[in-house]
Amino acid sequence: MERTQAYFLRTQHEEGYWWGELESNPTMEAEYIMLTHFMGSDEGDRIPRVAEDIRRRQSTDGSWRMYYGAPGDLSTSIECYFALKLAGDSPEAPHMVRAREFILANGGVPKARVFTKIWLALFGQWDWKGTPTMPPDMLLLPRWAPFNIYRFASWARATIVPMTVILTLHPTRPPRESAWVMELYPDGPVNFILSRWRAKPFSLRGGFLALDKAVRFYRRLPFVPGRGKALKAAVEWITSHQEADGSWAGIQPPWAYSLIALSALGFSLEHPVIAKGLDGFRGRWSLPSEDGRSLRVQACLSPVWDTCLAMRGLLDSGLPAEHPALQRAASWLIRKEIRQKGDWAVFRPQLEPSGWAFEFDNVHYPDIDDTSIIVADLACVSMRHESEQRARTAAIGRAVNWLTGMQCSNGGWAAFDWNNDSRQLAKIPFADFGELLDPPSVDVTAHVLEMYGRLGYPREHRAISRGLAFIWEQQEHDGPWFGRWGVNYIYGTAAVLPALESLGVDMGQPRVRRAVEWLLARQNPDGGWGETCASYVNPSLRGQGESTPSQTSWALVALIAAGEARHDAVGRGVDFLLERQQADGTWDEPQFTGCGFPGYGPGDRPDNIEPGNGADGQGPELGAAFMINYHLYRNYFPLWALGRYEQEMLRRQ
Repeated sequence: MERTQAYFLRTQHEEGYWWGELESNPTMEAEYIMLTHFMGSDEGDRIPRVAEDIRRRQSTDGSWRMYYGAPGDLSTSIECYFALKLAGDSPEAPHMVRAREFILANGGVPKARVFTKIWLALFGQWDWKGTPTMPPDMLLLPRWAPFNIYRFASWARATIVPMTVILTLHPTRPPRESAWVMELYPDGPVNFILSRWRAKPFSLRGGFLALDKAVRFYRRLPFVPGRGKALKAAVEWITSHQEADGSWAGIQPPWAYSLIALSALGFSLEHPVIAKGLDGFRGRWSLPSEDGRSLRVQACLSPVWDTCLAMRGLLDSGLPAEHPALQRAASWLIRKEIRQKGDWAVFRPQLEPSGWAFEFDNVHYPDIDDTSIIVADLACVSMRHESEQRARTAAIGRAVNWLTGMQCSNGGWAAFDWNNDSRQLAKIPFADFGELLDPPSVDVTAHVLEMYGRLGYPREHRAISRGLAFIWEQQEHDGPWFGRWGVNYIYGTAAVLPALESLGVDMGQPRVRRAVEWLLARQNPDGGWGETCASYVNPSLRGQGESTPSQTSWALVALIAAGEARHDAVGRGVDFLLERQQADGTWDEPQFTGCGFPGYGPGDRPDNIEPGNGADGQGPELGAAFMINYHLYRNYFPLWALGRYEQEMLRRQ
């Protein structure tokens, strides 16, 4: 623990935060190359370095994948192949031949997801007729309307607004002919037009397809009433939502699409919004490799999340509450509290603004998960001066009130929004990637409940009793809980059990013991725990996978909370961590144990998932999902587990 504490103390940034890489998949780099090519921006030596990162991440079968150890993904591979051609790679180069063979063997461009086809259409490599319709008139709908943009999740909303512009104007900027990708059509360019979406005629999806046809006909009219007003509303929404670092919503997709939409509307490279947006990618969003020859573009930045989780590890492992490192971190977080109303206020206007976002700059979307953990951290830190103590107390009070007001009608908490669960919206043709909604999840709800418990709130508190009811309703028949934002059932279960313990729930009751027995049965022979990302589409893989430091730590934290600190399985799990710690106090973990989107569409887990096919046709490649390797998970979660283990063993002596 001292070695890992020392690691965090020497890697803390001067301002007080911790921040590690958020590794995702190479579509980030591919889409950056496509974006800058479409915009016509001069990126100097950046494009060759980004292209080099794509080459380094290619699998031996020629594909690119969505997470470590995954099978190759068709759409990701198409985007990487096209990006490399834009960067100047010859289609006859060995790595391009391998990529092309994989793509053609898996159906080629016609089988790609909608977003990939939209990217290709921007360059004339796919017909716009083969993309969905989504008119900007959506922005003029009243708040109560089903297709009002605030009915979609925050991340989807920020993407949909610029996409309405793109899918209306159909901007096309063909590259040089040598960069075309007609060779990725198995039957040649004769089948260039889309094989249309299919659905049962009287199904909800069938209704959306009929609406899609009607909108297409409407759009072809010589005069479309209100179109200018709608486009103006879209521009106003986009420009007003740009963050201080040039991003939109603190994530890559709406950032890229917003720049494309504005460019299609005639915004020049010199326009302040465009210049700020492009320049933002060139800063800390880009990570050079150790040798400097490649460059990676992150999908998101996680300093607030990393900071609050690192603080929790340091506190749990015995670092004094008045330690200067904790005080600096607390001061930085207090300064980062969001004191203006964001999109959440559309449906919760009565709440005083508070909360923390995930990133450095994101005032529109405070994160309920981050906020709950930050509040619990701040409650434990002793500040240096009375003025700082007052600021800390005030921030905690505002945040708790905001969190309480964001509880959804079913008793749970979502990540960003309130009652964002209109499942019908996920049936639109647009929805073949990620999630369109932000319904309550067990893991976020559990973190909020643990916060209440750490603050001393009684179980009889209305928000807590409703939250506990939601937790119990979501428990699986054999004991664990689904993990929405971490992989997967180990993560969900590790969020719930400490929350129950903090609230004084009887940890000997049958419902808790089922969860304990489930975890014990999933321990690997090496003493660790692991779970593959593929468990999101194949329930038979729940709790199964090669052992990782982060997932082992989650299992240990859960078992310790359930009173099992002296169980032999816990001792073997601790040994797993101790034996694999490196000399500098860190651990190695190439596996992806974070989840952005499981790829279910609605945002919550389907009632039935067919193994091998998965939700909406996903297989273990998770082509509709977005998985994450948080590079600090491997370090602060073991510190949580070891610290709590030592506390419990000392307490029981």
